[in-house]
Amino acid sequence: MKIVNLCRYFQQMDFSRYNPEGSLLRRDQKELLRILMTVAEICRDNGIQWWVDSGTLLGACRHGGFIPWDDDIDIVLFKEDYERLEKILCNMDNDEFVFHCIKTDKDYVNPFGKFRKKEGAVKVKNKRYDYYKWAGVGIDIFAIEKNNYLATTLGRFFYKLFINYTVHIRCGWLRHSLISFGQFVCFKLIFPLLRLIGKINPKGEYHYALGTGWSKTSYRPEILLPLSEVEFEGVRMPAPHDADAYLKNLYGDWRKLPTEAQIKKAIHCQEYKDEIFGKEQ
Repeated sequence: MKIVNLCRYFQQMDFSRYNPEGSLLRRDQKELLRILMTVAEICRDNGIQWWVDSGTLLGACRHGGFIPWDDDIDIVLFKEDYERLEKILCNMDNDEFVFHCIKTDKDYVNPFGKFRKKEGAVKVKNKRYDYYKWAGVGIDIFAIEKNNYLATTLGRFFYKLFINYTVHIRCGWLRHSLISFGQFVCFKLIFPLLRLIGKINPKGEYHYALGTGWSKTSYRPEILLPLSEVEFEGVRMPAPHDADAYLKNLYGDWRKLPTEAQIKKAIHCQEYKDEIFGKEQ
């Protein structure tokens, strides 16, 4: 079954219990789409290449938009383009949105950035959120670079080793000092060495930028480029050249729907879970 026909098939199925109009989840999905369109316009104006990724691409190909229970948007850029976009977004003066990253918030330790609303707070089970400057809804923006599985795995191991424990330190100046030390060791000393290891890469594969994780996820140039398009919530979005192969690499049988238990686990925000499944007693 072709992707376009598959998409129409799933659109005919009733998933309205997850994100009906007027629900908190659907409200925030619409906000996420608005945020994505803002980033898309900035990328277009500056000649920056990007594409929808992970669950966002899966939703586009299987549902024609958001996976009904999905509460985020993921996009990916090549590392060089990511650095250009990061500079633009960090220097942007906007009353509503902010690029949340290592450079704009000492307590934001993810190697990838999040373009989010300044106002509001997404309630998730993550202690790090208690320290964040901003916690509104937003989209994840990832970078990929040519690397291999070993270097990517070691990158995540060392970054977690130096950073993860800092979430338990309540004293702000001490926490920030230890975060800065860990990031210096990783970004300035360890990661350059790992990039040398990553040059052993006969297939020319791309992986998430060092420290990000998900090392099993690889991006093969012949599947990724040249970019194509998919429809997402009625808007044409950049997508990998061979979306079917791309999704198989990420999810296996991506056409198969998850169980309700898997759906519940995939939802990040507790408010959405409570709204859909009811509050746990």
